[in-house]
Amino acid sequence: MHTRSTTLEQLADLVGGHIQGDPQLTIHGAAVLGEVTEGEITLADHLDRLKELSSTSAAAVVMSTKVAADFPADLTANQIAAIVVADVHAAFATIVQYFRPQRERAEIGISPRAIISPSARWGQNVNIHPGATIGDDCLIGDNTTILPGAQILAGCEIGRNVTIGPGAVLYENTIVGDRSMIHGNATIGANGFGYSHVNGKHVLSAQLGYVRIGSDVEIGACTTIDRGTYGPTTIGDGTKIDNQVQIAHNCRIGKHNLICAQVGIAGSSSTGDYVVIGGQAGLRDHVHIGTGARLSAMAGIVNDVPDGSIMMGIPATPERDQKLKQAALAKLPEMRHEFKDLRRAVTNLQKAAGGPTDTRGTEQAA
Repeated sequence: MHTRSTTLEQLADLVGGHIQGDPQLTIHGAAVLGEVTEGEITLADHLDRLKELSSTSAAAVVMSTKVAADFPADLTANQIAAIVVADVHAAFATIVQYFRPQRERAEIGISPRAIISPSARWGQNVNIHPGATIGDDCLIGDNTTILPGAQILAGCEIGRNVTIGPGAVLYENTIVGDRSMIHGNATIGANGFGYSHVNGKHVLSAQLGYVRIGSDVEIGACTTIDRGTYGPTTIGDGTKIDNQVQIAHNCRIGKHNLICAQVGIAGSSSTGDYVVIGGQAGLRDHVHIGTGARLSAMAGIVNDVPDGSIMMGIPATPERDQKLKQAALAKLPEMRHEFKDLRRAVTNLQKAAGGPTDTRGTEQAA
């Protein structure tokens, strides 16, 4: 990786910020607080991050106006300069790209080392990389890129400005909307997990459907989306799906959902629009998640979820109910001690009154 240097003033001009400190300070790299070294610039996106800044060898920091107002004098004395901007993350991203420019994929056209059916058709400025396989009757839109090792099976329709990652597999008749991205090793349109019990054996049910992915969808690496039984499994426009997610047959995912890593959604479930599902959440089959609902990480969904609800826990319940349960559980050790004290008090009262002192029931309860 090549290195380049610049001045703090040049970086401030690049991001439209103003400087606190020496404008001619030389900066030769950018890194986050935990990794920043001497001569590099870092970022502080919250007041709490300033405490970490004092223990680094950073030459400068990018911060917001609000954070700059509380910038400690001792950091200025230690010659840590600053660039003050309105949007810290946008500015720092621009600076990182200055020092480490992203590699641009070369437009290679149709590689002679790709395996393409004579009946496949594609638009203008399409790039199909070595080792990619394009099956019979596939249609590929303008400006789409198929990266090495991707396999597009027969009858698939891929829109414009789509990227299919290396090693991704699109089974027969998959439809992908414009501007979508499918990352490496994702598998779209494999058989659903549906079986009938016939004569003592598990017999695979009908697998006659396909997957339809909307426009502006992103599907993470190693994610799997199964085909429908008779019709489509659908992913709505603008939905973003993280790595290693499983979406089963016949599911209907709404528009602009956010589905985090390792979520599992069982067959024939559906979501409204703008749903957020936290990592490792699990949804049973045939449930519906309402528009705007939020499911916490590791939530276990066993019933329909109303619009706008926030659900937590296993099995998942509304956020307020779950917090009350957790608060009650946290008090159990204290309550057990209180119960023991009450049992002793009852025993002593029984002795004083000359009555029976059999506490076996309360012993078992404790």
